[in-house]
Amino acid sequence: MARTAVIGGSVAGLATALLLARRGHLVTVFEQDRPQVTGDVEADFARVRVRAPQTVQPHNFLAPVRAVLRTEAPDVFDRMRALGAHETHEFARLPFVPQLLPGDADLVTTHARRIVLETALAEAVTRQSGITMRGGVPVTGLTVRSAALGVPHVGGVRTAAGEWPADLVVDAAGRRSPVPRWLTASGARAPAVDSQRIDLMYACRWYRAGVDLPMELPKGSAVPFAQGIVFPGDGRVFALAVCVPVTDPTRGALRDEDVFEAVVGSFPTCAAWRALGAEPISPVHVMAGLDNRWTAYADEDGPIATGIAGVGDSVTHTNPTLGQGCAQALLAAQHLADLLDRGDDPHTLASGHHRWAAAVLKPWFDHQKKVDARVHAGLSSATVAREDVRFPAAVGACAGTDVAVLRAKSRVRHLVATPDVAYAEPQARAALDRWLDENPDPAPSTDGPTRAEWERLTAV
Repeated sequence: MARTAVIGGSVAGLATALLLARRGHLVTVFEQDRPQVTGDVEADFARVRVRAPQTVQPHNFLAPVRAVLRTEAPDVFDRMRALGAHETHEFARLPFVPQLLPGDADLVTTHARRIVLETALAEAVTRQSGITMRGGVPVTGLTVRSAALGVPHVGGVRTAAGEWPADLVVDAAGRRSPVPRWLTASGARAPAVDSQRIDLMYACRWYRAGVDLPMELPKGSAVPFAQGIVFPGDGRVFALAVCVPVTDPTRGALRDEDVFEAVVGSFPTCAAWRALGAEPISPVHVMAGLDNRWTAYADEDGPIATGIAGVGDSVTHTNPTLGQGCAQALLAAQHLADLLDRGDDPHTLASGHHRWAAAVLKPWFDHQKKVDARVHAGLSSATVAREDVRFPAAVGACAGTDVAVLRAKSRVRHLVATPDVAYAEPQARAALDRWLDENPDPAPSTDGPTRAEWERLTAV
């Protein structure tokens, strides 16, 4: 049984605490804010959370969220469903029922607002023995001592109320985590960081439809300078989002509710959802200033410190468009629980967690960087490599009718297989090659306003 201190009480921290406690470990969660989840989903959703602006942005929960919860905490997933979460299988879009292969049954997206997942986790944590929540108690530093192998060993955390010893400290403090700075100040080598600026701005608004959500409707439109995206949520709630480059001179106008409504109405897919008798239930939320960032607590010489492990955004955070964050956080929480069960020494645990993260999570960070570079080039009218147009066009065209291509696309979407592996499957590759032979120079799809119409709609 390990004494564990978790820094941060959002999705990553709550999930880690719950999974560790259910393996018999003692966990104390330190969250600098007072509890943000009261059980009233609508009131909690409307509450402004300055330190976590992403909580009001749309989320799609990829297959690992469902898989980890159904394995480790089925009561949490059942609670999400009771709160209105929807499940959609990727193959539901096909015009026929395909024969399923091993793993196909798990290619399911769970649709809900983030507050639904947080509520279900928080309620389970409250019921779980072995967890102590310290809301409103920020961690101010680490207790560190020298280790036999020459790297600092973290032995607990510091707060205004004193020191809290721990066998393991979990950094779930998010993308602005102070832990790397504290480690460096204690004499540790600096973490290895890989970062890519995301030069995109997102504006979204939430709605409640007058009818049950028609999950079969398309959920995305794009023009050369902007994207319009639909995010089904829980119950009859959904979000509409618009994505533009941060260099677009019209971006500020999207904060205006009338402008936003006019703009989303100009994207056919968004307009179809807006026409569902939907009423707005939020203001327009804007998010920018993001980056893709990978932070490694180990380098070629091994762990930079022992007694510390990262989960969630403190290790890797990426553009929210692909929805990787919560899925990766739950996978990391599950892996950390598995490691603690083995009873490894601190150095072996730190090394093992890093090796796993580098093998399982880092490829998706690299994938997101490539996707964002391509998207930004397209939206900013930069020169786009021919293959960066052709291959996505082929995937999009074939996935609607070819089960092998849809399977490959879904395996990429749900973090099962990287693109180079998924699309190398012989049947998928053959279908894509046939399409590319027949369409050697496909034009980028356009489904929305012209630039002139956009500028008219955003003129304020």
